[in-house]
Amino acid sequence: MSLPDCFLPADTADALPLYPVRKAHLAAFAAAQPAHVARSIEGSGYTAEPASLLVVPGPDGAPALAIAGITDPADPHALGAAPFGLPARAWRLAEAPGADALAVADARLSWGLGAYRFDRYRKAPRAPARLAIAEDAEAQALLEASVLARDLINTPTEHMGPDELEQQVRALAAAHGGEATAWTGDALLEANFPAIHAVGRASHRAPRLLCLRWGDAAHPHVAIVGKGVCFDTGGLDLKPADGMRNMKKDMGGAAHAIALAQAVMARGLELRITLLVAAVENAIGPEAFRPGEVIATRQGLSIEIDNTDAEGRLVLCDALTYAAEQAPALLLDFATLTGAARIALGPELPALYCNDEALAADYLAAAARTRDPLWRMPLWQPYMHYLKSAIADHANSGASRMAGSVTAALYLERFVPAGLPWAHSDVYSWNDADRPGRPAGGEAQGLRAAFALLKERAR
Repeated sequence: MSLPDCFLPADTADALPLYPVRKAHLAAFAAAQPAHVARSIEGSGYTAEPASLLVVPGPDGAPALAIAGITDPADPHALGAAPFGLPARAWRLAEAPGADALAVADARLSWGLGAYRFDRYRKAPRAPARLAIAEDAEAQALLEASVLARDLINTPTEHMGPDELEQQVRALAAAHGGEATAWTGDALLEANFPAIHAVGRASHRAPRLLCLRWGDAAHPHVAIVGKGVCFDTGGLDLKPADGMRNMKKDMGGAAHAIALAQAVMARGLELRITLLVAAVENAIGPEAFRPGEVIATRQGLSIEIDNTDAEGRLVLCDALTYAAEQAPALLLDFATLTGAARIALGPELPALYCNDEALAADYLAAAARTRDPLWRMPLWQPYMHYLKSAIADHANSGASRMAGSVTAALYLERFVPAGLPWAHSDVYSWNDADRPGRPAGGEAQGLRAAFALLKERAR
């Protein structure tokens, strides 16, 4: 895990002051500073734009202090530009008239996310600046969970296939006193997970359903399900090259589910969790499932395959059915499920589907508090006609491109019993370009919101 070495004890003696300042407060800040600092600000033309930095030298020309332009002090990316934008030395958050105070938790998370670089295959060109700051266990747990999700998504399929996901789940169980099991290959058929098997059977790496159980039976039970398609060729309905290029990220839902479980266990929330990851590779070969075939599901519904590239919902439907059989009080799933969600909402705003109004309200409120946005989409039942089949209970896709994200969520809902509160997050799991605190590559989206939701529901 690429957890950055970017923090120092709060009492580090040689840490220089760093002042977070909003643009509207810069004049007041400058007016309260010594004359040479005010002149440096004015002479540089610095305006404290968000994510901008200004290093002010002392009389000897060496850095004496720095200013970080921010918008919202609680923004998890407020200081995202600082670790690699400031000189690689020790800094501390300082207070002064006009400067904004950041809570320790917000500052640690922001700095840590900004210091992240995926360094498995090459070293970062420089070390990040380090922040001298007090400890905060919850912020650290969320940072570690976010880094874990990023690392899992960033790792190429060669080194992050179904077996490696299983190793990750088993290691997590061992670290926190949980119990891990797996159904692999033909054992999926024996255990009645036929849809997961159908999607993954063409790969040289066996498909599997991974399960981690943790917690006290007396505590509220939450099931967390993740789509773990470690690479998606599109199957026989082959993706074009540009659509396939980043499909190592198609296990982003599994990365979110694993990371959320890690955060819950690390913080010892009074919950009982069942983590389920359907880990497969949607490959091409003699055993690949075909358009026009009808496959079975654990629930008993028959599914006609309209498009082999709509495979995520197939592995999820068996996992959701099994999750519901465990009688949880709450069911959450995460999946890089549809390009249609990105067309509707763009890359930064995950689509949230929910069958329970109270749950939806709580989830969105948690997203707002944590500055981890989600946007609720409708489970519009009339659109189920887009998944009509002439020979099976449903099709997995259809000829129309209308409402693709909605129909995918409607498909999943068919495998969730009425009365079981359920929320589905359709996440992009990716940054297309570098931004402060968000380097290009794998990204955790909605993770902090989900943790905040579960923290409220813990006993």
